[in-house]
Amino acid sequence: MTLVGKKAPHIVAKAVINGKIEENFDINNYSGKYIVLFFYPLDFTFVCPTELHAFQEKLSEFEQRDAVVMACSIDSWFSHFAWLTTPKSKGGIQGVTYPVISDINKNIAKDYEVLNEDGVAYRGLFLIDKEGMVRHQLVNDLPIGRSVEEAIRTLDALIFHEKNGEVCPANWQEGKKSMKPTQEGLVEYFS
Repeated sequence: MTLVGKKAPHIVAKAVINGKIEENFDINNYSGKYIVLFFYPLDFTFVCPTELHAFQEKLSEFEQRDAVVMACSIDSWFSHFAWLTTPKSKGGIQGVTYPVISDINKNIAKDYEVLNEDGVAYRGLFLIDKEGMVRHQLVNDLPIGRSVEEAIRTLDALIFHEKNGEVCPANWQEGKKSMKPTQEGLVEYFS
């Protein structure tokens, strides 16, 4: 199943944000912004910290696009806090400032349809627009890390489409040729 084109499932949970535990994190507090929500399997694992750090390294690029980044796993907020206070050199994610949501009851992963049979989330990534609609969804298996650059490119394509009404062809990047969503636009693109 896909959530693309549907209202993003509502999230109210505990989260750790910039070193503090937020008892009532509510995704609706970010309405009016683009949301890049990504799921990862577990704290204190291997591919996961590389992804969380990669998103942190590009956080300002998301913010420049009026987007917020948030991560979610089935771990407790205590586990998130411990991982967030563990140095990068020891496998931790110290320095990550965006929200890390606790899905200890696994309802969020179920709602976003990324919970696997082992009870952890696949590496799901969801781009939610300013009206709360899921506009992009990508789900990787556990051993396959994501491309933060691709998340930014996809966000750029959505923003471009919303501003210009044109569509973005394969491998489109900011500043590259787009097309009108018509037969004439397609012919013009290839000419």
